[in-house]
Amino acid sequence: MSRSLKKGPYVNERIINKIKNLKQGDKTVINVWDRSCTVNPEMVGFTLGVHNGRKHVPVYVVENMVGHKLGEFAPTRKFVSHGGKKAKEQAKK
Repeated sequence: MSRSLKKGPYVNERIINKIKNLKQGDKTVINVWDRSCTVNPEMVGFTLGVHNGRKHVPVYVVENMVGHKLGEFAPTRKFVSHGGKKAKEQAKK
């Protein structure tokens, strides 16, 4: 469910302040625990380490990500393929 339009997007001010202190094109990774923070145009070109519950996943922010949440780019579950005879046979080929 999206946030109310009168409230606007949720953006963590501490993340924005950390980004403003860096120069454009800086390679440092900013660790972020706030997965619900919306990606702003100011974040484009920086690498954010988004926490997935176990570790920080490095996410390089591109223009197409603006408007999405940070958590969308750091999956929390790892898919382990379905087992069985057919899967083993296909893996051999």
